[in-house]
Formats: sequence, structure tokens, C-alpha cells
Amino acid sequence: MILERFKLTDRVAIVTGAGKGIGRGIALAFAEAGAHVVCAARTQADVDATAAEVRARGRRALALSCDVTKAESLEALVAATLAELSRIDVLVNNAGGTGPRPALDTSERFFEAALRFNVTSAFLLSRLCIPKMIESAGGGAIVNISSRSSDMVQTGFVAYGTAKAALNMMTRNLAAEVAPKVRVNAISVGGVDTRALAMVVGNEALRTQFDANTPMARPGTPEDIAAAALFLASPASSWVTGKIFQVDGGTEAPAIRVPTPRL
Repeated sequence: MILERFKLTDRVAIVTGAGKGIGRGIALAFAEAGAHVVCAARTQADVDATAAEVRARGRRALALSCDVTKAESLEALVAATLAELSRIDVLVNNAGGTGPRPALDTSERFFEAALRFNVTSAFLLSRLCIPKMIESAGGGAIVNISSRSSDMVQTGFVAYGTAKAALNMMTRNLAAEVAPKVRVNAISVGGVDTRALAMVVGNEALRTQFDANTPMARPGTPEDIAAAALFLASPASSWVTGKIFQVDGGTEAPAIRVPTPRL
């Protein structure tokens, strides 16, 4: 049965940024597909809430406070997962995000922090997990959550767009080295109705503009992204690696532009 290939029965998945939004949506989708989920994020109360929802779906869950920008926190995350659940099958590098800022107001510190949060952390956690996936489960799958900011020109997003573009290339290069035992793919996400888009969704004029500039005429939902993540994490995509999947409502240009000062 083809639907069997979308199941994650008794597999163990680590999801970073799992406290809210897309990460929470992915954690719950994986639980519904049969996975045990390690919910990691900086705010303990948020991951506690997500883990409780995972358990309500009949799966095991760990709720771990984790700052992905700190190597020691990533090491502790992997160690706790193995100690409690004995294996790692799936990693979702979802934690990330950097707000808009005009390029000439973007400091060296801000730019490098964007790289650390959005791409270096994903590389370091992947490097930690890949050997453990092979040792404990014989292989695995990594899903990186990227952004259409990685390939669409957007004013105000020089740091974030650059970091997500680097994440895409990291995904492709890493996939080539760790195949066939570990698959590595990314989802290039468009505008999703989460806290990051609240200013647009909550403003009637901006929401109208956003919808008009999006072929599917609405923002995405965390479940839209979770469905793609489930495909990439499950045996349904067993012949897919090193690819960047665009899940964006059909957009080919920014639905909303952030104004920046003219020179």
C-alpha cells in the first residue's frame, strides 16, 4: 500500500524550533505518522506544550530546552535523545529566522548571527546526528527548513536571504557526501501564517496585498509545510536527496516588500 510509505512508525525524530509555528506543526504531524518526537526549542514551556500534544497522540516525546546557536546545547540534545530513545532516524533543522534590516544598517555582528542561527547550527547538528543515525538506525533523513528569501530578491533581507541561500547549498553538498545511507533535503518556505507573519496577517491592507500577490491567494499554514516534511522524512521519498522543495503558494516574487531607505 502506497500510504504505508508515508508512515514513521516507531522512528525517532528530532525537531528544532518545535515550540511554535512550523516546528510544532511538523512535530505533531510526525507523531500522527507514528514517530516518537524530540521537541527542542529555547523556551521550555513551549516545548512542554508540544510534547504533551505528541503524547496525546500516543507517541513518546522529549521536551528539551536547546539554543541551537551553542554547540554544547546541540551536543546535549543528541546525547539526551540517544539516552532516552536509543536511536535517531530523522532530524528537522527548523530553528532559524532573522528579522529585516536595511543592508547599510546591518552590522558585522548581525550578519554573522544570521549565518550562525540559520545555517551553521543546522550543519553542526547534522554533523552530530549523521553518525548516530547510521549507528543506531542504519540510516536516516534530514529535512532543513529554508525560505524563498534564499532565491527571491527582497529588500531588507540581505542577512536572512544570504543565510538561507547558504543553507540550500549546504543541503545539496552534504547530501552528496552522506548518500545513500542518509538523505538530506530542504523545504523553501513561502509566507506562512505564524508569528513571523503576524504583522501582515493582522493588517487588512497588507493581508489583501499578500493574497493578491500569491497565486494560491492565501498564506501557508504550518500543516502545509508539515505535509512536505513528512514526505521528505518518510520512506515515500526514499529516492529523493539533495533537493530544495518550494512550498510557497506559487509565488515567484515577494508578496510583500519591506521598504528600505533610498540612497
